[in-house]
Amino acid sequence: MSRSERNAAIVGVYEFPSRDVDGEMSALQIKAACASAALADAGLAWSDVDALYDASEAAPMSGLMIAEYFGLSPSVIDTTAVGGSAFEFQAAHARNAILAGKCKVALLTYGSTAHSNATAIGVGGRGFGGLTPAENMESFVGQTLVANYAMVARRHMHMYGTTSEQLAEIATATRYHAMRNPNAVQAMQDLEFIDIRETTTDDVVNSRMIADPLHLLDCCMISDGGGAVVIASADVAQQCAQKPVWILGSGEATRYPANGGDITTSAGAQSAPVAFAEAGITPAEIDVAMIYDSFSITVLALLEDLGFCAKGEGGDYAAGGRLRFDQPGGPALNTDGGGLSSNHPGMRGIFLLIEAARQLRGQSTAQVSSAKLAVAHGNGGMLGSRHSAGTIILGGD
Repeated sequence: MSRSERNAAIVGVYEFPSRDVDGEMSALQIKAACASAALADAGLAWSDVDALYDASEAAPMSGLMIAEYFGLSPSVIDTTAVGGSAFEFQAAHARNAILAGKCKVALLTYGSTAHSNATAIGVGGRGFGGLTPAENMESFVGQTLVANYAMVARRHMHMYGTTSEQLAEIATATRYHAMRNPNAVQAMQDLEFIDIRETTTDDVVNSRMIADPLHLLDCCMISDGGGAVVIASADVAQQCAQKPVWILGSGEATRYPANGGDITTSAGAQSAPVAFAEAGITPAEIDVAMIYDSFSITVLALLEDLGFCAKGEGGDYAAGGRLRFDQPGGPALNTDGGGLSSNHPGMRGIFLLIEAARQLRGQSTAQVSSAKLAVAHGNGGMLGSRHSAGTIILGGD
């Protein structure tokens, strides 16, 4: 069987609607609720699931207890945890397991109460205690997550002349989409955003400075949330309630600090060409780009590394509103509102798959006309430091 054939598809998705559960649900409960709803979306039952994929975000050693919590006895269990891109890695692994004949229905779930727990994600570091590269090279000098991304943004500006106004184009495009998504609007209300509306580049560059040169509106929100994705073999997919969204190609990579390394280039420069080659398409053919947007600089760097434009040209590429769903020249960026304006519970990769699937089904609130191809690209860890990249190419039926 050729890997280029349409042999594994996303057949069920669900995104938890609330971004503020106010302590009324645990992360595990969110995961279970999303799993049940995604299976219902696919027209499948719990008993159909024979593969579980989990990023251990809701409880320690989840590989030992997630099946028990769901009441399942899977043939495949995968606990790949590489930060926000874990779910792109897991989608690729699920496809591989299906191709190998080890399973037919894979379930990916995510749940987080980062907002309810008042988790200070951006001001934390990435040290893990003990003798790790992060502790040895960065944490002891107080390098925080947001400072790390600001460093990448400033380096990009120095090397290529990128401006704050160009970065702001990314935030305004995602807010443009968020204002068409009722869940995103409710999220901003629940999280007490001020003056909820479509934004301009002036709004972004005049918002409060967080870590020079990144302003408040260049940074993602911190929310609660969760989601689930069901991936099935071709024979199962053809019998499901929703039209299948096929996994056409995938790529995985990691990158870490190195003497003489370019911090503006991400691991996506390695994972994306592999995924596009496997799918047999080019970035120019992509209709929808679901790109991890922890910060505006994340998207700008990844647009370059995924091949939408050359390194250093991301600022010009994003200008003029071209990333909006209703503009020619695309691709449409993060049409659910993204992490900047819809949700970011700490690991956003699953929502990239969910919204890409909705677009290719024709079910988005910012629907791209005749969308046929999408890319979901996750970035885990810290851009400019050690991080992972997972690229998934998706096609409609």
